[in-house]
Amino acid sequence: MATAKSWVKASRLRTLPLALSGILMGSALAAFWHGFYWLIFILAMLTATLIQVFSNFANDYGDFQKGTDNHRRLGPTRTMQGGEITIKEMKSGMFIVAGLSFLLGIILVFVGTWHHSPTAFFVYIGLGILALLAAYFYTAGKKSYGYIGLGDLFVFLFFGLLPVIGVFYLHNNVIEAAVWLPAISMGLFSTGVLNLNNTRDIENDKQSGKNTIAVKLGPLKSRIYHTSLILLAWIALIVFTLQQQKTAWQWLFLLVLPVSIIDLVKIFRIKDSRQLDPFLKRLALQTLALTLLFSLGLLLS
Repeated sequence: MATAKSWVKASRLRTLPLALSGILMGSALAAFWHGFYWLIFILAMLTATLIQVFSNFANDYGDFQKGTDNHRRLGPTRTMQGGEITIKEMKSGMFIVAGLSFLLGIILVFVGTWHHSPTAFFVYIGLGILALLAAYFYTAGKKSYGYIGLGDLFVFLFFGLLPVIGVFYLHNNVIEAAVWLPAISMGLFSTGVLNLNNTRDIENDKQSGKNTIAVKLGPLKSRIYHTSLILLAWIALIVFTLQQQKTAWQWLFLLVLPVSIIDLVKIFRIKDSRQLDPFLKRLALQTLALTLLFSLGLLLS
């Protein structure tokens, strides 16, 4: 029987900062436009956490079923790969977490939309279902899109545009055009994390038939692609701040920029793909840090 420690490991807590960053940014932007509600914020954070955990369970399950998680993989040994959680247990875990996230999601969108637009309520329910399906079919199922190079696009949408713009609307019941820039930035940072993961695993993924964008580009071009994603993400945030600046506090997020640039240089110089693994956590934490500083700057303004 799987232990609590194994379930925590399968949850991959290091991915949670990235999953929550979009909610934080969307909520801070809502406060900047004078439309923040604590209940919506708390429910959104809980729902996003559960969806991310479900996604990690499904990723563990899907890659194990397809044989991608094997002795050649350079990342940490996963729970099903290491025999800590059985197929039956993981299926049960996915069902429970998906059910809880959907239930919380219904409460969240009811609070955020029903009094204003019942139509929006049903649109959000549809988006929630799509998010769960996207989380599952990234690596699980016979036609998993992560194996044909579409993972980057879905991460951009479901870790960037949807959480930032979606949560902003739940708070304010409107969508400001300017909010698209921070949403795009968050999507690019999130895609950067995925690409870094895939760049690390190029050789094993290639042998396992997992044709990610990194596999298609190769080690050098995937690093160029990664650099482009991160730099464009920074540019989007900077352009937004130039357009919406009220006080100098809004530039607090630039404190993270030197660290980001240094890491990009180091990533480009790394020859052994195994050494890319620590930069996954670093980029996720950098994204959370800049989101917190960006949010603080908005609140102080």
